[in-house]
Amino acid sequence: MSRPRHLDVPNAHAGHTARFTDYRAAEIGHVALTPTDPVEAGAYASFTLVFTAGRFGMDDTGSLRICTRQVSDIGRPQFTDATAPNYVTAEASNGAKLTLEFHPKLNMRPWSRTITITVARGFLHPGDTITVRLGDTRGGSPGLRMQTYCEEHFHFLVLADVFATCNWALLPQQPTLPVVPGPAVRRLAILPTHRAPGEAFSLLLRADDRWGNPAPLPAGRHHLAALAPVAGLPAEFDWPEGARSHRIEGLTTEAREGLVILWDGTPSNPMRVAQTGLRPYWADLHGQSGETVGTGSIDALARYARDLAGVDAICHQGNDFQITQEGWADFQRAFAEYDESGRFVFLPGWEWSGNTALGGDRNVLYPEGGRDLHRSCHALVEDLSDHASDANDARELHAKLRAEQRPVLCIPHVGGRYANLEYAHDKYLERAVEVHSDWGTFDWLLHDAFRVGGRVGIVANSDGHKGRQGASHPGASQFGSYGGLTCLLAPEFSRAGVFDALRRRHHYATTNAARVFADARVQIEHEANQHIDDPALGLPPDGRARVAMMGDILSGVRDATARFRAEIMAAGPIERILLFNRETLLETIRPDHPPGTRLRVQWEGSEYRGRGRETSWQGSIALDGTTWSDVTPINRFNIDHRFEADDTTLRFQGVTTGGFQAMDAQLSGMGGRLRIDTNLVQADIPLAALQGQEHVWEAGGLGRRMRAFLLPQAAPSKMVVERDITLRDDADNAIYIRATFEDGSVLWTSPIYLLR
Repeated sequence: MSRPRHLDVPNAHAGHTARFTDYRAAEIGHVALTPTDPVEAGAYASFTLVFTAGRFGMDDTGSLRICTRQVSDIGRPQFTDATAPNYVTAEASNGAKLTLEFHPKLNMRPWSRTITITVARGFLHPGDTITVRLGDTRGGSPGLRMQTYCEEHFHFLVLADVFATCNWALLPQQPTLPVVPGPAVRRLAILPTHRAPGEAFSLLLRADDRWGNPAPLPAGRHHLAALAPVAGLPAEFDWPEGARSHRIEGLTTEAREGLVILWDGTPSNPMRVAQTGLRPYWADLHGQSGETVGTGSIDALARYARDLAGVDAICHQGNDFQITQEGWADFQRAFAEYDESGRFVFLPGWEWSGNTALGGDRNVLYPEGGRDLHRSCHALVEDLSDHASDANDARELHAKLRAEQRPVLCIPHVGGRYANLEYAHDKYLERAVEVHSDWGTFDWLLHDAFRVGGRVGIVANSDGHKGRQGASHPGASQFGSYGGLTCLLAPEFSRAGVFDALRRRHHYATTNAARVFADARVQIEHEANQHIDDPALGLPPDGRARVAMMGDILSGVRDATARFRAEIMAAGPIERILLFNRETLLETIRPDHPPGTRLRVQWEGSEYRGRGRETSWQGSIALDGTTWSDVTPINRFNIDHRFEADDTTLRFQGVTTGGFQAMDAQLSGMGGRLRIDTNLVQADIPLAALQGQEHVWEAGGLGRRMRAFLLPQAAPSKMVVERDITLRDDADNAIYIRATFEDGSVLWTSPIYLLR
């Protein structure tokens, strides 16, 4: 097999392993695709792909492969039902018999989704053709459902094995087409979460299509209004033609408490206006571009995060076993090019992607460029000249990073693999765990950290693979959740500032890219030692304190109780707040409003910890003896899944990966019964039984369950919780809250550690 650096594989850096040959590739044949006009993300389309055999023809049992990227959520091809979506056919110009197969993980990563078209009887002469209709509509099929996210250069990667040797040649001049946003259906007005009176801030405006892609709005006049005076805010403005976002800079306000701005009636997230020392900066510290397993270039990823998602900081986390030396140099170039203190922070980093048995996934983050890779392996990198720098297990990784004696952090997370903290946990390097991403929600990883003695903060990111870092809709694929964000409480807007926030665990996390203000503090009567580093490392304390914020560690605590105070301010109603000490739930706190006649039925959990964690739900939720109205889905990100409601019955499909989905409905009365009939839960209870408590039905797996409860008719979007907490003597006290909002998003504050 020829060395792959000669092959023009889309997005691949030189030196990346590819199971293709370039042997006389120009003479193997050529491929043409029609049409190549822009296609709307998630829409049905039909393409004709014609392979013309070159000078060698194609031998009996030779084949074509048509590949799409591993993360693409393009419709799954099928070859049997001409009336159904994603119907694919193929025919040879000379009548040779062809067979068609599809496998989602056949070709080498990242081009693993593969249609194979084999000449099962006969052969092709030079100049003969194979015509493949992707989304053949002639029998009534609506076509091939296109991937749900945008891509400037979408490829059907075409390979040919004309010698029937199972050595596929990458054909030259691979055709591409653009995948573009659909019409805008959801507007977002994004403010900073917290600013001081008189401090300048900006307002970012964006509108997303039904699959979460920022979409250009038609040119036209728009209106803005604030619920408090804002200097510099125009009453109206013209949307720039073709723009996918619009930013209004130089705003100031003297307002107190919360500021909300209305964009043609759509409210922004609230901005707390008060004096503050640390500033909140929103970050998505975990995403990949197409140079590894993601989509698009690292440059496009940075621009999306900065200009469309409107986050303040990102970190690129390409799988180490796929990053070549040339690729790492190019990433370093992008880290430096897009990092701009005061505007946008790009932390250098990479993902250590070791097998679970050897430690599992870790994100490695640096506050500076020019640092080295310590790959888990060279599985997809042919150049082995630097293999001695590899760290084949997590313990070796920790040792090599420490030996550099330069600032670095690791964040264990759950991706395809999950971080195995029982195998390795380094108290100096690992100061946070990622509890949410596009892959799902993983409170159990925080519990794992507690069990191995970790004193960690909580982050949420996207681990996005679809080029949408900072606003990462999962699309229609194995990703089951909308990506999260981490709010870093930093002393300055720079690499050094956000890295300091991570080092001190001064941050909190949200799902669904929700912008929520949160503050959590503990006060004790007697001063205790305050630590930036885990005191188990043997380092001296950094001071003395009676008050600790989220992420702080106090040791030598003499008090038997501590006063805990948390404040939350969100764009929508708060459903509940859970107060924890370590894994122990101390209290469930709901808004002080009586339950009304709004019904919520929720399904949640996952199968197990590994790659096949998705739990599929299907069935019906129904009323007997009464009716409902305004049946609304919660966290229904895959809009291809069924959600059909009439006056008494919802028929639905859903997927959960540790988080939850739900339905809300307004009941016409409380006299009837609730009947649940799904693949995992069956239940029948009187609605009146929900007036005093929620009902929960366990369904095995990893936190799989359904629950039903009544929501108040109107709940607050701001709550303050104050409690005296009895401290434990037998273990660390790790005090934090987990809040759930009616819109389906979740918030965690990093624990405050009190060591007695």
